[in-house]
Amino acid sequence: MNSRTEFLSDEIHRRYGSIRRARGPFLYTEKNVRLTDLFQEDGRAILGWGGSSAFTIMKNVLNRGISGSYRTDFSHRLEKSVCGLFGSAKKILCFSSKKDAEDAARRLCDGKIISYRPWESEKSDVESAGALIFTPPLPWAQELFILVLNGGTEISGKWEKISSETGISRAILPPPMEAAYTRAVYNLIQALKDRKEKDFFIYDREIAAYWTRRGPYLHPKKELFAGESYADFVLHCLDNGIVINPSLEGASIVPFGADRGVFSSLVKNPWKSV
Repeated sequence: MNSRTEFLSDEIHRRYGSIRRARGPFLYTEKNVRLTDLFQEDGRAILGWGGSSAFTIMKNVLNRGISGSYRTDFSHRLEKSVCGLFGSAKKILCFSSKKDAEDAARRLCDGKIISYRPWESEKSDVESAGALIFTPPLPWAQELFILVLNGGTEISGKWEKISSETGISRAILPPPMEAAYTRAVYNLIQALKDRKEKDFFIYDREIAAYWTRRGPYLHPKKELFAGESYADFVLHCLDNGIVINPSLEGASIVPFGADRGVFSSLVKNPWKSV
C-alpha cells in the first residue's frame, strides 16, 4: 500500500468505518453507507468487486492443497491466457513492482514499451510494441505487473543473465494465485467483447466538469487542481459518497452498471473550482 492509497483508506475509515462488503462498483461500510468506487483498486477491480469466477477457482485450488512453490498444472496457464488476450505467442514475466517490470523490459527488448490499459490502449500501439506491461484485473490488494514480450525460450536465457547481473527478481506466484489471475485474464477477454463505448459515455454529463474520459478511464483535469488541492477534491468526493483515485497522475474509472444517480450528491455539491 503506497502513501496515497493509505491516505484514502484512512479517510474512508474516518468517515464511514470499516468496509463490510464489496460488490460490483460499490463498497458497503460499517456505518451502512454505500460508496461508489471509482478508484477500483487502481484498476484491479475494473471488472467488479467480488472477483467472480477468479476467486472460485482460487478456492478450488486451495481446497486441493496445491499451494507450494513446485510446478503444477497451472504453471503455464497464465501465459496461455495472456497470449489469448493479445492474439499471438508471448513470453511473460511477473513482477511485484512496476519499476522492476520497466527495468526488465528495457533490458529485454529494443522496441517501444507501453503500459497496457484495456479499452484505452490503441490496437496499433499494442501490435507495434516491443513489450507491454499489464496489470491483470483481479480485485486484490497486492499489485502484480506482467511484462509481456515477443519471443520464446530465448527470453528465459536472457532473463536469467539479467537477473543475476542486476538483482531484479520476478514474482513467483503460488498456484492458487496463478489460477485466479489466469481466470481474471479470461474474464477480461470476455468483458472486452461485452463492454462498449455506449456503456461508458452515459456518465459524461455528471463527470465532464472534473475529468476527461477515455474509454472507462477518467483522467482529472489538472488545470483545476493547484498545489495540494487535488487531495481536497478527493475528500470532497468522499464526503459525497464517491471514492476516486487518490493520485492526480492516476485515473479513476466509471462505475460500470451503476445508475447515474450515484453522482447526484456531487452534482448538487460541486467542487469549489467548478
